[in-house]
Amino acid sequence: MKLPSTSTLQPGVLVNQHVNPETLTQASSLSTAEISDALDYFYLPGCAAGIVPIAGPQRIFGTAFTVRFVPIDTAKPGTVGDYLDDIPQGAVVVLDNAGRLDCTVWGGIMSRIAAHRGIAGTVINGVCRDTAEADDAGYPLYGAGRFMRTGKDRVQVDAIGEAVILGGVRVNAGDFVVADKDGVVIIPATRAEEVLKRAVAMHKVELQIVYAGLTGMKLSDARLQFGYHTLQRNPGQQVG
Repeated sequence: MKLPSTSTLQPGVLVNQHVNPETLTQASSLSTAEISDALDYFYLPGCAAGIVPIAGPQRIFGTAFTVRFVPIDTAKPGTVGDYLDDIPQGAVVVLDNAGRLDCTVWGGIMSRIAAHRGIAGTVINGVCRDTAEADDAGYPLYGAGRFMRTGKDRVQVDAIGEAVILGGVRVNAGDFVVADKDGVVIIPATRAEEVLKRAVAMHKVELQIVYAGLTGMKLSDARLQFGYHTLQRNPGQQVG
């Protein structure tokens, strides 16, 4: 139960115009639950409903590379996955296939190449396949489920680097994506510094409560002493 060190940071994450590197260092191993509480403090959405771990390591921390899919245009068909060559090391691939469960937009070839290139992981508003290959490659995959049918000749890339939807949450290119066993949260890039700093501060308070409880204090007293029940309340803002 200690604050994370720089060794947990994904390549490419430390450089971000909106966040101090020291904040990133402290925040890089925060849980999605801790970040969710900080988002609540600022009355921000960000918890991607229904997006769960599918394969590979259950941890992602990086910035979003967004791709949106649409049904295939028979008059002018496009591709499904050639954008992989444009994804920078350390980025998180955020794919919006409109939540479709009947065809995939990510498979084994993509997982193996992405893992080799140091891409941080993939989260999908939809389903993926070849999950055993992602496991073998040690590549994190999150989505609404798994399914075997290809998206080729069913969907095509409509936009890259534009806003997409993930589990009901709007994701812009460059937003922070954090994922663990509990799911996925999105932090708007322009609010990342304050959200991550608040999450780190709340994490420290929770450590104090745990320590007090483990050393003999009643949990109710520890929560009262350290203000547990008001951690998510921002006195300077009102719920809209």
